[in-house]
Amino acid sequence: MTTAATPKGERRRRALVAAAAELMREGGFDAVRHRAVATRADLPLAATTYYFESLDDLIVAAVEFNGSSELDGMRLRLDGVTHRRRGAESTVDLILDLMVSNGDGEPERDRLISRYERQLVSARRPELRDAQLQLRSQYDDVLADVLRRSGRQVRSEQLRRLAAVVDGALVGALTEIDPDPRKVARGALLEVIDIVAPSSDS
Repeated sequence: MTTAATPKGERRRRALVAAAAELMREGGFDAVRHRAVATRADLPLAATTYYFESLDDLIVAAVEFNGSSELDGMRLRLDGVTHRRRGAESTVDLILDLMVSNGDGEPERDRLISRYERQLVSARRPELRDAQLQLRSQYDDVLADVLRRSGRQVRSEQLRRLAAVVDGALVGALTEIDPDPRKVARGALLEVIDIVAPSSDS
């Protein structure tokens, strides 16, 4: 059994990943440094290089951790969503409840900045691309499930367009002065929801 596979090794590795993920949410990728991660995890500095081959490996693990945590929260809330036909406003509000809020008290703006920063940085860093593509696919699965539970058609080519509207509206709102990302995204979604995801009996 390798050291990393021992219970103690796994606990330490998880602590380092959680610490890196927390630093990333608070201060972006630049905040993830060996010393900062070790200090946050309350572990020796050498632990970061003992359990991870490089800082890039630790950053990839932190990206996966944060993305998976968001998805877990979305799926948990989705479990309570009933299957019934919903109008445009109800469907849009449900989408935003799942994709924007997380119910953990963290400000929506901070979470969204972290999410989209991960996506943008992955475009320049090949080591992050696979992880981000897998997360993107899972986000799309959640969005498709929301639409099905709302009695709406789910077509793969239209699903990506709907996701692009959500992402574009939210990113745009984050760059404005005193933005309300949810309000901006809601308006954009209401204009297209019945076109890209019409009712199943349409």
